Amino acid sequence: MKKRDGIAIHRVFDLLKTYEAGAERASVPVFSWKSEGSWKHLLGVEYERKATQLSQGLIRWGIKSGDRVATILKNGPEWNLLDMALLQCGAIQVPIYPTISQANFTYIFRDAGIVIAFVSEQETFRHIQSIAPLCPNLRAVFITKEEGKNSWEGFFEVDPSARRELQLRKEAIRAQDLATVIYTSGTTGKPKGVMLSHHNLVSNFLTVSRLLEAAPYYRKRIRKALSFLPLCHVYERIINYFYQYLGIEVYYVPSLEALPAAFAEVKPDMLCAVPRILEKSYARFLLRGRYLKGPARALFLYALRQASQYEQDAARGNRYRIRLYLARLLVLRKWRQAFGGQLKVIVSGGASLNEKLVRIYWAAGIRVMDGYGLTETSPVVAVGTFQKNGVRFGTVGPVIEDVEVITAPDGEILVRGPNVMLGYLNRPQRTAEVIDAEGWFHTGDIGSLDQDGFLRITDRKKEIFKTSGGKYIAPQVLENQFRASDFIENILVIGEGRNFPAAIVRPNFVYLEGWCTVKGISWESPERCILIPAVIARFQREMAIKNEALDHPERIKRFALIADTWDVENGALSPTLKLRRRELQDHYGGLIEGIYSGTQGQDVLAAP
Repeated sequence: MKKRDGIAIHRVFDLLKTYEAGAERASVPVFSWKSEGSWKHLLGVEYERKATQLSQGLIRWGIKSGDRVATILKNGPEWNLLDMALLQCGAIQVPIYPTISQANFTYIFRDAGIVIAFVSEQETFRHIQSIAPLCPNLRAVFITKEEGKNSWEGFFEVDPSARRELQLRKEAIRAQDLATVIYTSGTTGKPKGVMLSHHNLVSNFLTVSRLLEAAPYYRKRIRKALSFLPLCHVYERIINYFYQYLGIEVYYVPSLEALPAAFAEVKPDMLCAVPRILEKSYARFLLRGRYLKGPARALFLYALRQASQYEQDAARGNRYRIRLYLARLLVLRKWRQAFGGQLKVIVSGGASLNEKLVRIYWAAGIRVMDGYGLTETSPVVAVGTFQKNGVRFGTVGPVIEDVEVITAPDGEILVRGPNVMLGYLNRPQRTAEVIDAEGWFHTGDIGSLDQDGFLRITDRKKEIFKTSGGKYIAPQVLENQFRASDFIENILVIGEGRNFPAAIVRPNFVYLEGWCTVKGISWESPERCILIPAVIARFQREMAIKNEALDHPERIKRFALIADTWDVENGALSPTLKLRRRELQDHYGGLIEGIYSGTQGQDVLAAP
């Protein structure tokens, strides 16, 4: 395994050794967070000391090697302290989203045999207390954010008697040992507990770290990162290990609403995001342009045209470079200022990202590194690199070092390597179904590798459906096509067993309100807006325009506009902001029947 500051990293908690007293990074901030209006910082030496004290406290409390411990925490240093403390005393961390249903809490606690839980909030504490009688292994629940009864503060008391026991446990832990169980979001039934070893996680963050280390120009310019995606998801978690390994200070942001202020105050160099966040930022930028008039509006539209044509390494020649320079100077740099003015890299994952949007971000001077992975692969399988020709628009980058990818005859992506999980907890049969005898993990995603090894994802195998006419439809491909519209925030393509594809469309109401203002249309509410004939006609036109790029059997024939909010809290989206198709189709069952019977929705007209 690779060394950091002379220290071999082969188990996740080996990262703590790089922060010990006297180490180069002991006196620099590792994590920062907002409290009472100001940023607080946790130094490296404090991180190592507190994590070690917490490990000893867990041992004193009675935690044994192999015990499963649930963490239901918001992002912050507490998450990392518990993560490292549990790992180095041999316990298995089971991170859980705080937004899941009570039924899923109960299922996970019973399936994993949780013995103790740590939570951030009183509301979550009450939820877990209410299911405790149904969870025979659960012995206690502690709150990290409060003092007094049930607080975790008592775990930090110095206990020399546990020091020797902790050392013995650390020495006994091997790289191949189970480190964590991460439950998938359960969009297709009961959540599955993905078992990941230290080696799975370490191999992944070391490999990804080398991509930045191999690019000295970018490496020395990336010092601060914002973290706002949930750490209980392996995507943000592995990026946090990446930050720790490379010595990048992490600033935690409690919510998406707090992002604009954090950008202005922190001026980050890097962040990890999902496509919906990038799309929303771009939509806000477009809205500002819509209110411009005359020459200012013409300049804004000119800059967007240049940005959407962006190619790397001056591929369009010197004339385009001059036009792009002017676009950046006069328009695009103002958008970059919304990110603090210093943002250089956004890693995007969790769902497909529109190619046009990637070009525009790059044109603004922000490198969007699209990637691909799954919980079962720890997670990174492929991602763009910082090397010349290391990013290819429309792909998720080349497959990472030490990982193999092939495609099955039906196009399914198969993965083999040190990042592939140990298996599903308590589900040996299901594990055997997805990991074959040769060690290939069957991802369930459809894609292809080009001649240079860049991976392209087209859809989920289980989400592809067939119309009654026998045509296979890949809904994600169509949804990405339509989401490229400034008018569309989200869209669900339907049509399994029907005679044509249709869609449920949630407009981008921020952009739509601006459009109505320019057109002199009175704005009252989203619910009323989607009933206005001029708005409906504009969407008929927009759908028709997007249809032109599709084969005739794939074209959306009818659609319905909705004003409902789709988010994680109401179950419409997964924690990584992907559509929960089954839940949405069940919820809109009546509307879907109305679309196909002709009693609801609108026809898509011929393209203008």
